[in-house]
Amino acid sequence: MQKSHHSLVPPTSCVVPRFVGNALLLLFLASSVYARYPDLFSSHTFLQLLTRKDGLKATGSVKRSRADSKATTMTRLRRKALVALFLFTLFIFGTMMGLRTLKPSDGFSDMAPGLDFPGGEHSERRRQDNKDLQASSPQSQTGNSDTKVVFTRSDREYSIFYDVHIFYYLWYGAPSMDQKYIHWDHVLVPHWDPKIAASHAQGKHSPPEDIAASFYPELGPYSSRDPSVLENHMSQIEEAAAGVLVLSWYPPGVADDHGEPTEDLVPSVLDAAHKHSIKVAFHIQPYKGRTEQSMQDNIRYIVDKYGKHGAFYRLRSSTGRVLPLFYVYDSYLTPSDSWAELLTPKGSRTIRGTPYDGVFVALIVEERHKNDILASGFDGMYTYFASNGFSFGSSHQNWKAIKAFCDTNNLLFIPSVGPGYVDTAVRPWNNHNTRNRVNGRYYETSLQAALSVRPEIVTITSFNQWHEGTQIERAVPKRQPRASI
Repeated sequence: MQKSHHSLVPPTSCVVPRFVGNALLLLFLASSVYARYPDLFSSHTFLQLLTRKDGLKATGSVKRSRADSKATTMTRLRRKALVALFLFTLFIFGTMMGLRTLKPSDGFSDMAPGLDFPGGEHSERRRQDNKDLQASSPQSQTGNSDTKVVFTRSDREYSIFYDVHIFYYLWYGAPSMDQKYIHWDHVLVPHWDPKIAASHAQGKHSPPEDIAASFYPELGPYSSRDPSVLENHMSQIEEAAAGVLVLSWYPPGVADDHGEPTEDLVPSVLDAAHKHSIKVAFHIQPYKGRTEQSMQDNIRYIVDKYGKHGAFYRLRSSTGRVLPLFYVYDSYLTPSDSWAELLTPKGSRTIRGTPYDGVFVALIVEERHKNDILASGFDGMYTYFASNGFSFGSSHQNWKAIKAFCDTNNLLFIPSVGPGYVDTAVRPWNNHNTRNRVNGRYYETSLQAALSVRPEIVTITSFNQWHEGTQIERAVPKRQPRASI
């Protein structure tokens, strides 16, 4: 099992100088050949080479010495031409390889205007003179749309990009903190077709050796309640240069089908993130009974309880207001007209123009969801899934068209990139959607596809969704036994 990639963009500082140096060296060699054999590069010489036959056949009427002289001359010309052709080919090859090694710049903040923080704070590139990092956010500066922030510690300087958002999960438990394993022992989900389900393993996993993932965490099967785990995670996210943690969220007392409530952990996440200058946005999950009315209650709860925290994330909207950003997972489960009651100005439960207004981003899975999202009153759409081709929204080839639709309708388009995808540890029948990491190349390709449409924000799926193999959290090699039956 390979170690998970946790650096967003490969380092590029040495690529351009190396490429330029190689190009200059090849130019020097080519110029040296030209200085030694100037006639070799003349059009007359090459024309002579092209019009000559591929050998000199002496006839009985031509003297042998003349034939030998011509053959010697021709051989010399061929040798010179081959040397020149080789050097020219080498130069072209070196140029092409140099261009292929060029990566995106160390960020894409030039593409991402408008990101802001609590109280109208606007991000800017800056350097702090003090020895230790100050946790406070960058201060406002009108007209500056840069989202890269450079921090200085006593031992190093590093950057964080607030237009890079990363999905984060709090649902893991371990006996040390929770008296049992939670989610690491996930059941093997049966296929909906009984015939297919019968041909695959059933049961559940048995941690700590056998966990519900195709990778094994460096921290082992941990508890999300462990403060040392939270601190470690924030350090890794900081190292990956992602500026916004998108927290998977359920209302108080509510959990997913295989977990337990974790809303009480949100303050700990905010505090840990704030120490590393990371912001926190909320990824509202589907739960039984989620409606526009319950969503209104959820938004009020989040804003009232966490809105004044220093790590609470806000974005400058298209109207110029600085508002909280909410991702809404499986938004298509609620009809458009119901969402419109909450998210359009004339809706019966509208939050537009109120203290609970925000930037709401819906999940696009199928192509028809584009118009549904627009009619619902959402402010944008995201793709989430890290399996290219799995859905219309997650297919890289469709991102240009989705971005054009969003631009036309004044919506945000937020593509989601990931290092790979493999969920067969929980869905053993889903091997056809596996996307191998290819030593980081799949991640790089996904990021390049996202950057090519010039989005304002890019999301990473994910930091620690271990069940689906999309995590960039550090992993270690580990033999994984089969699930218990």
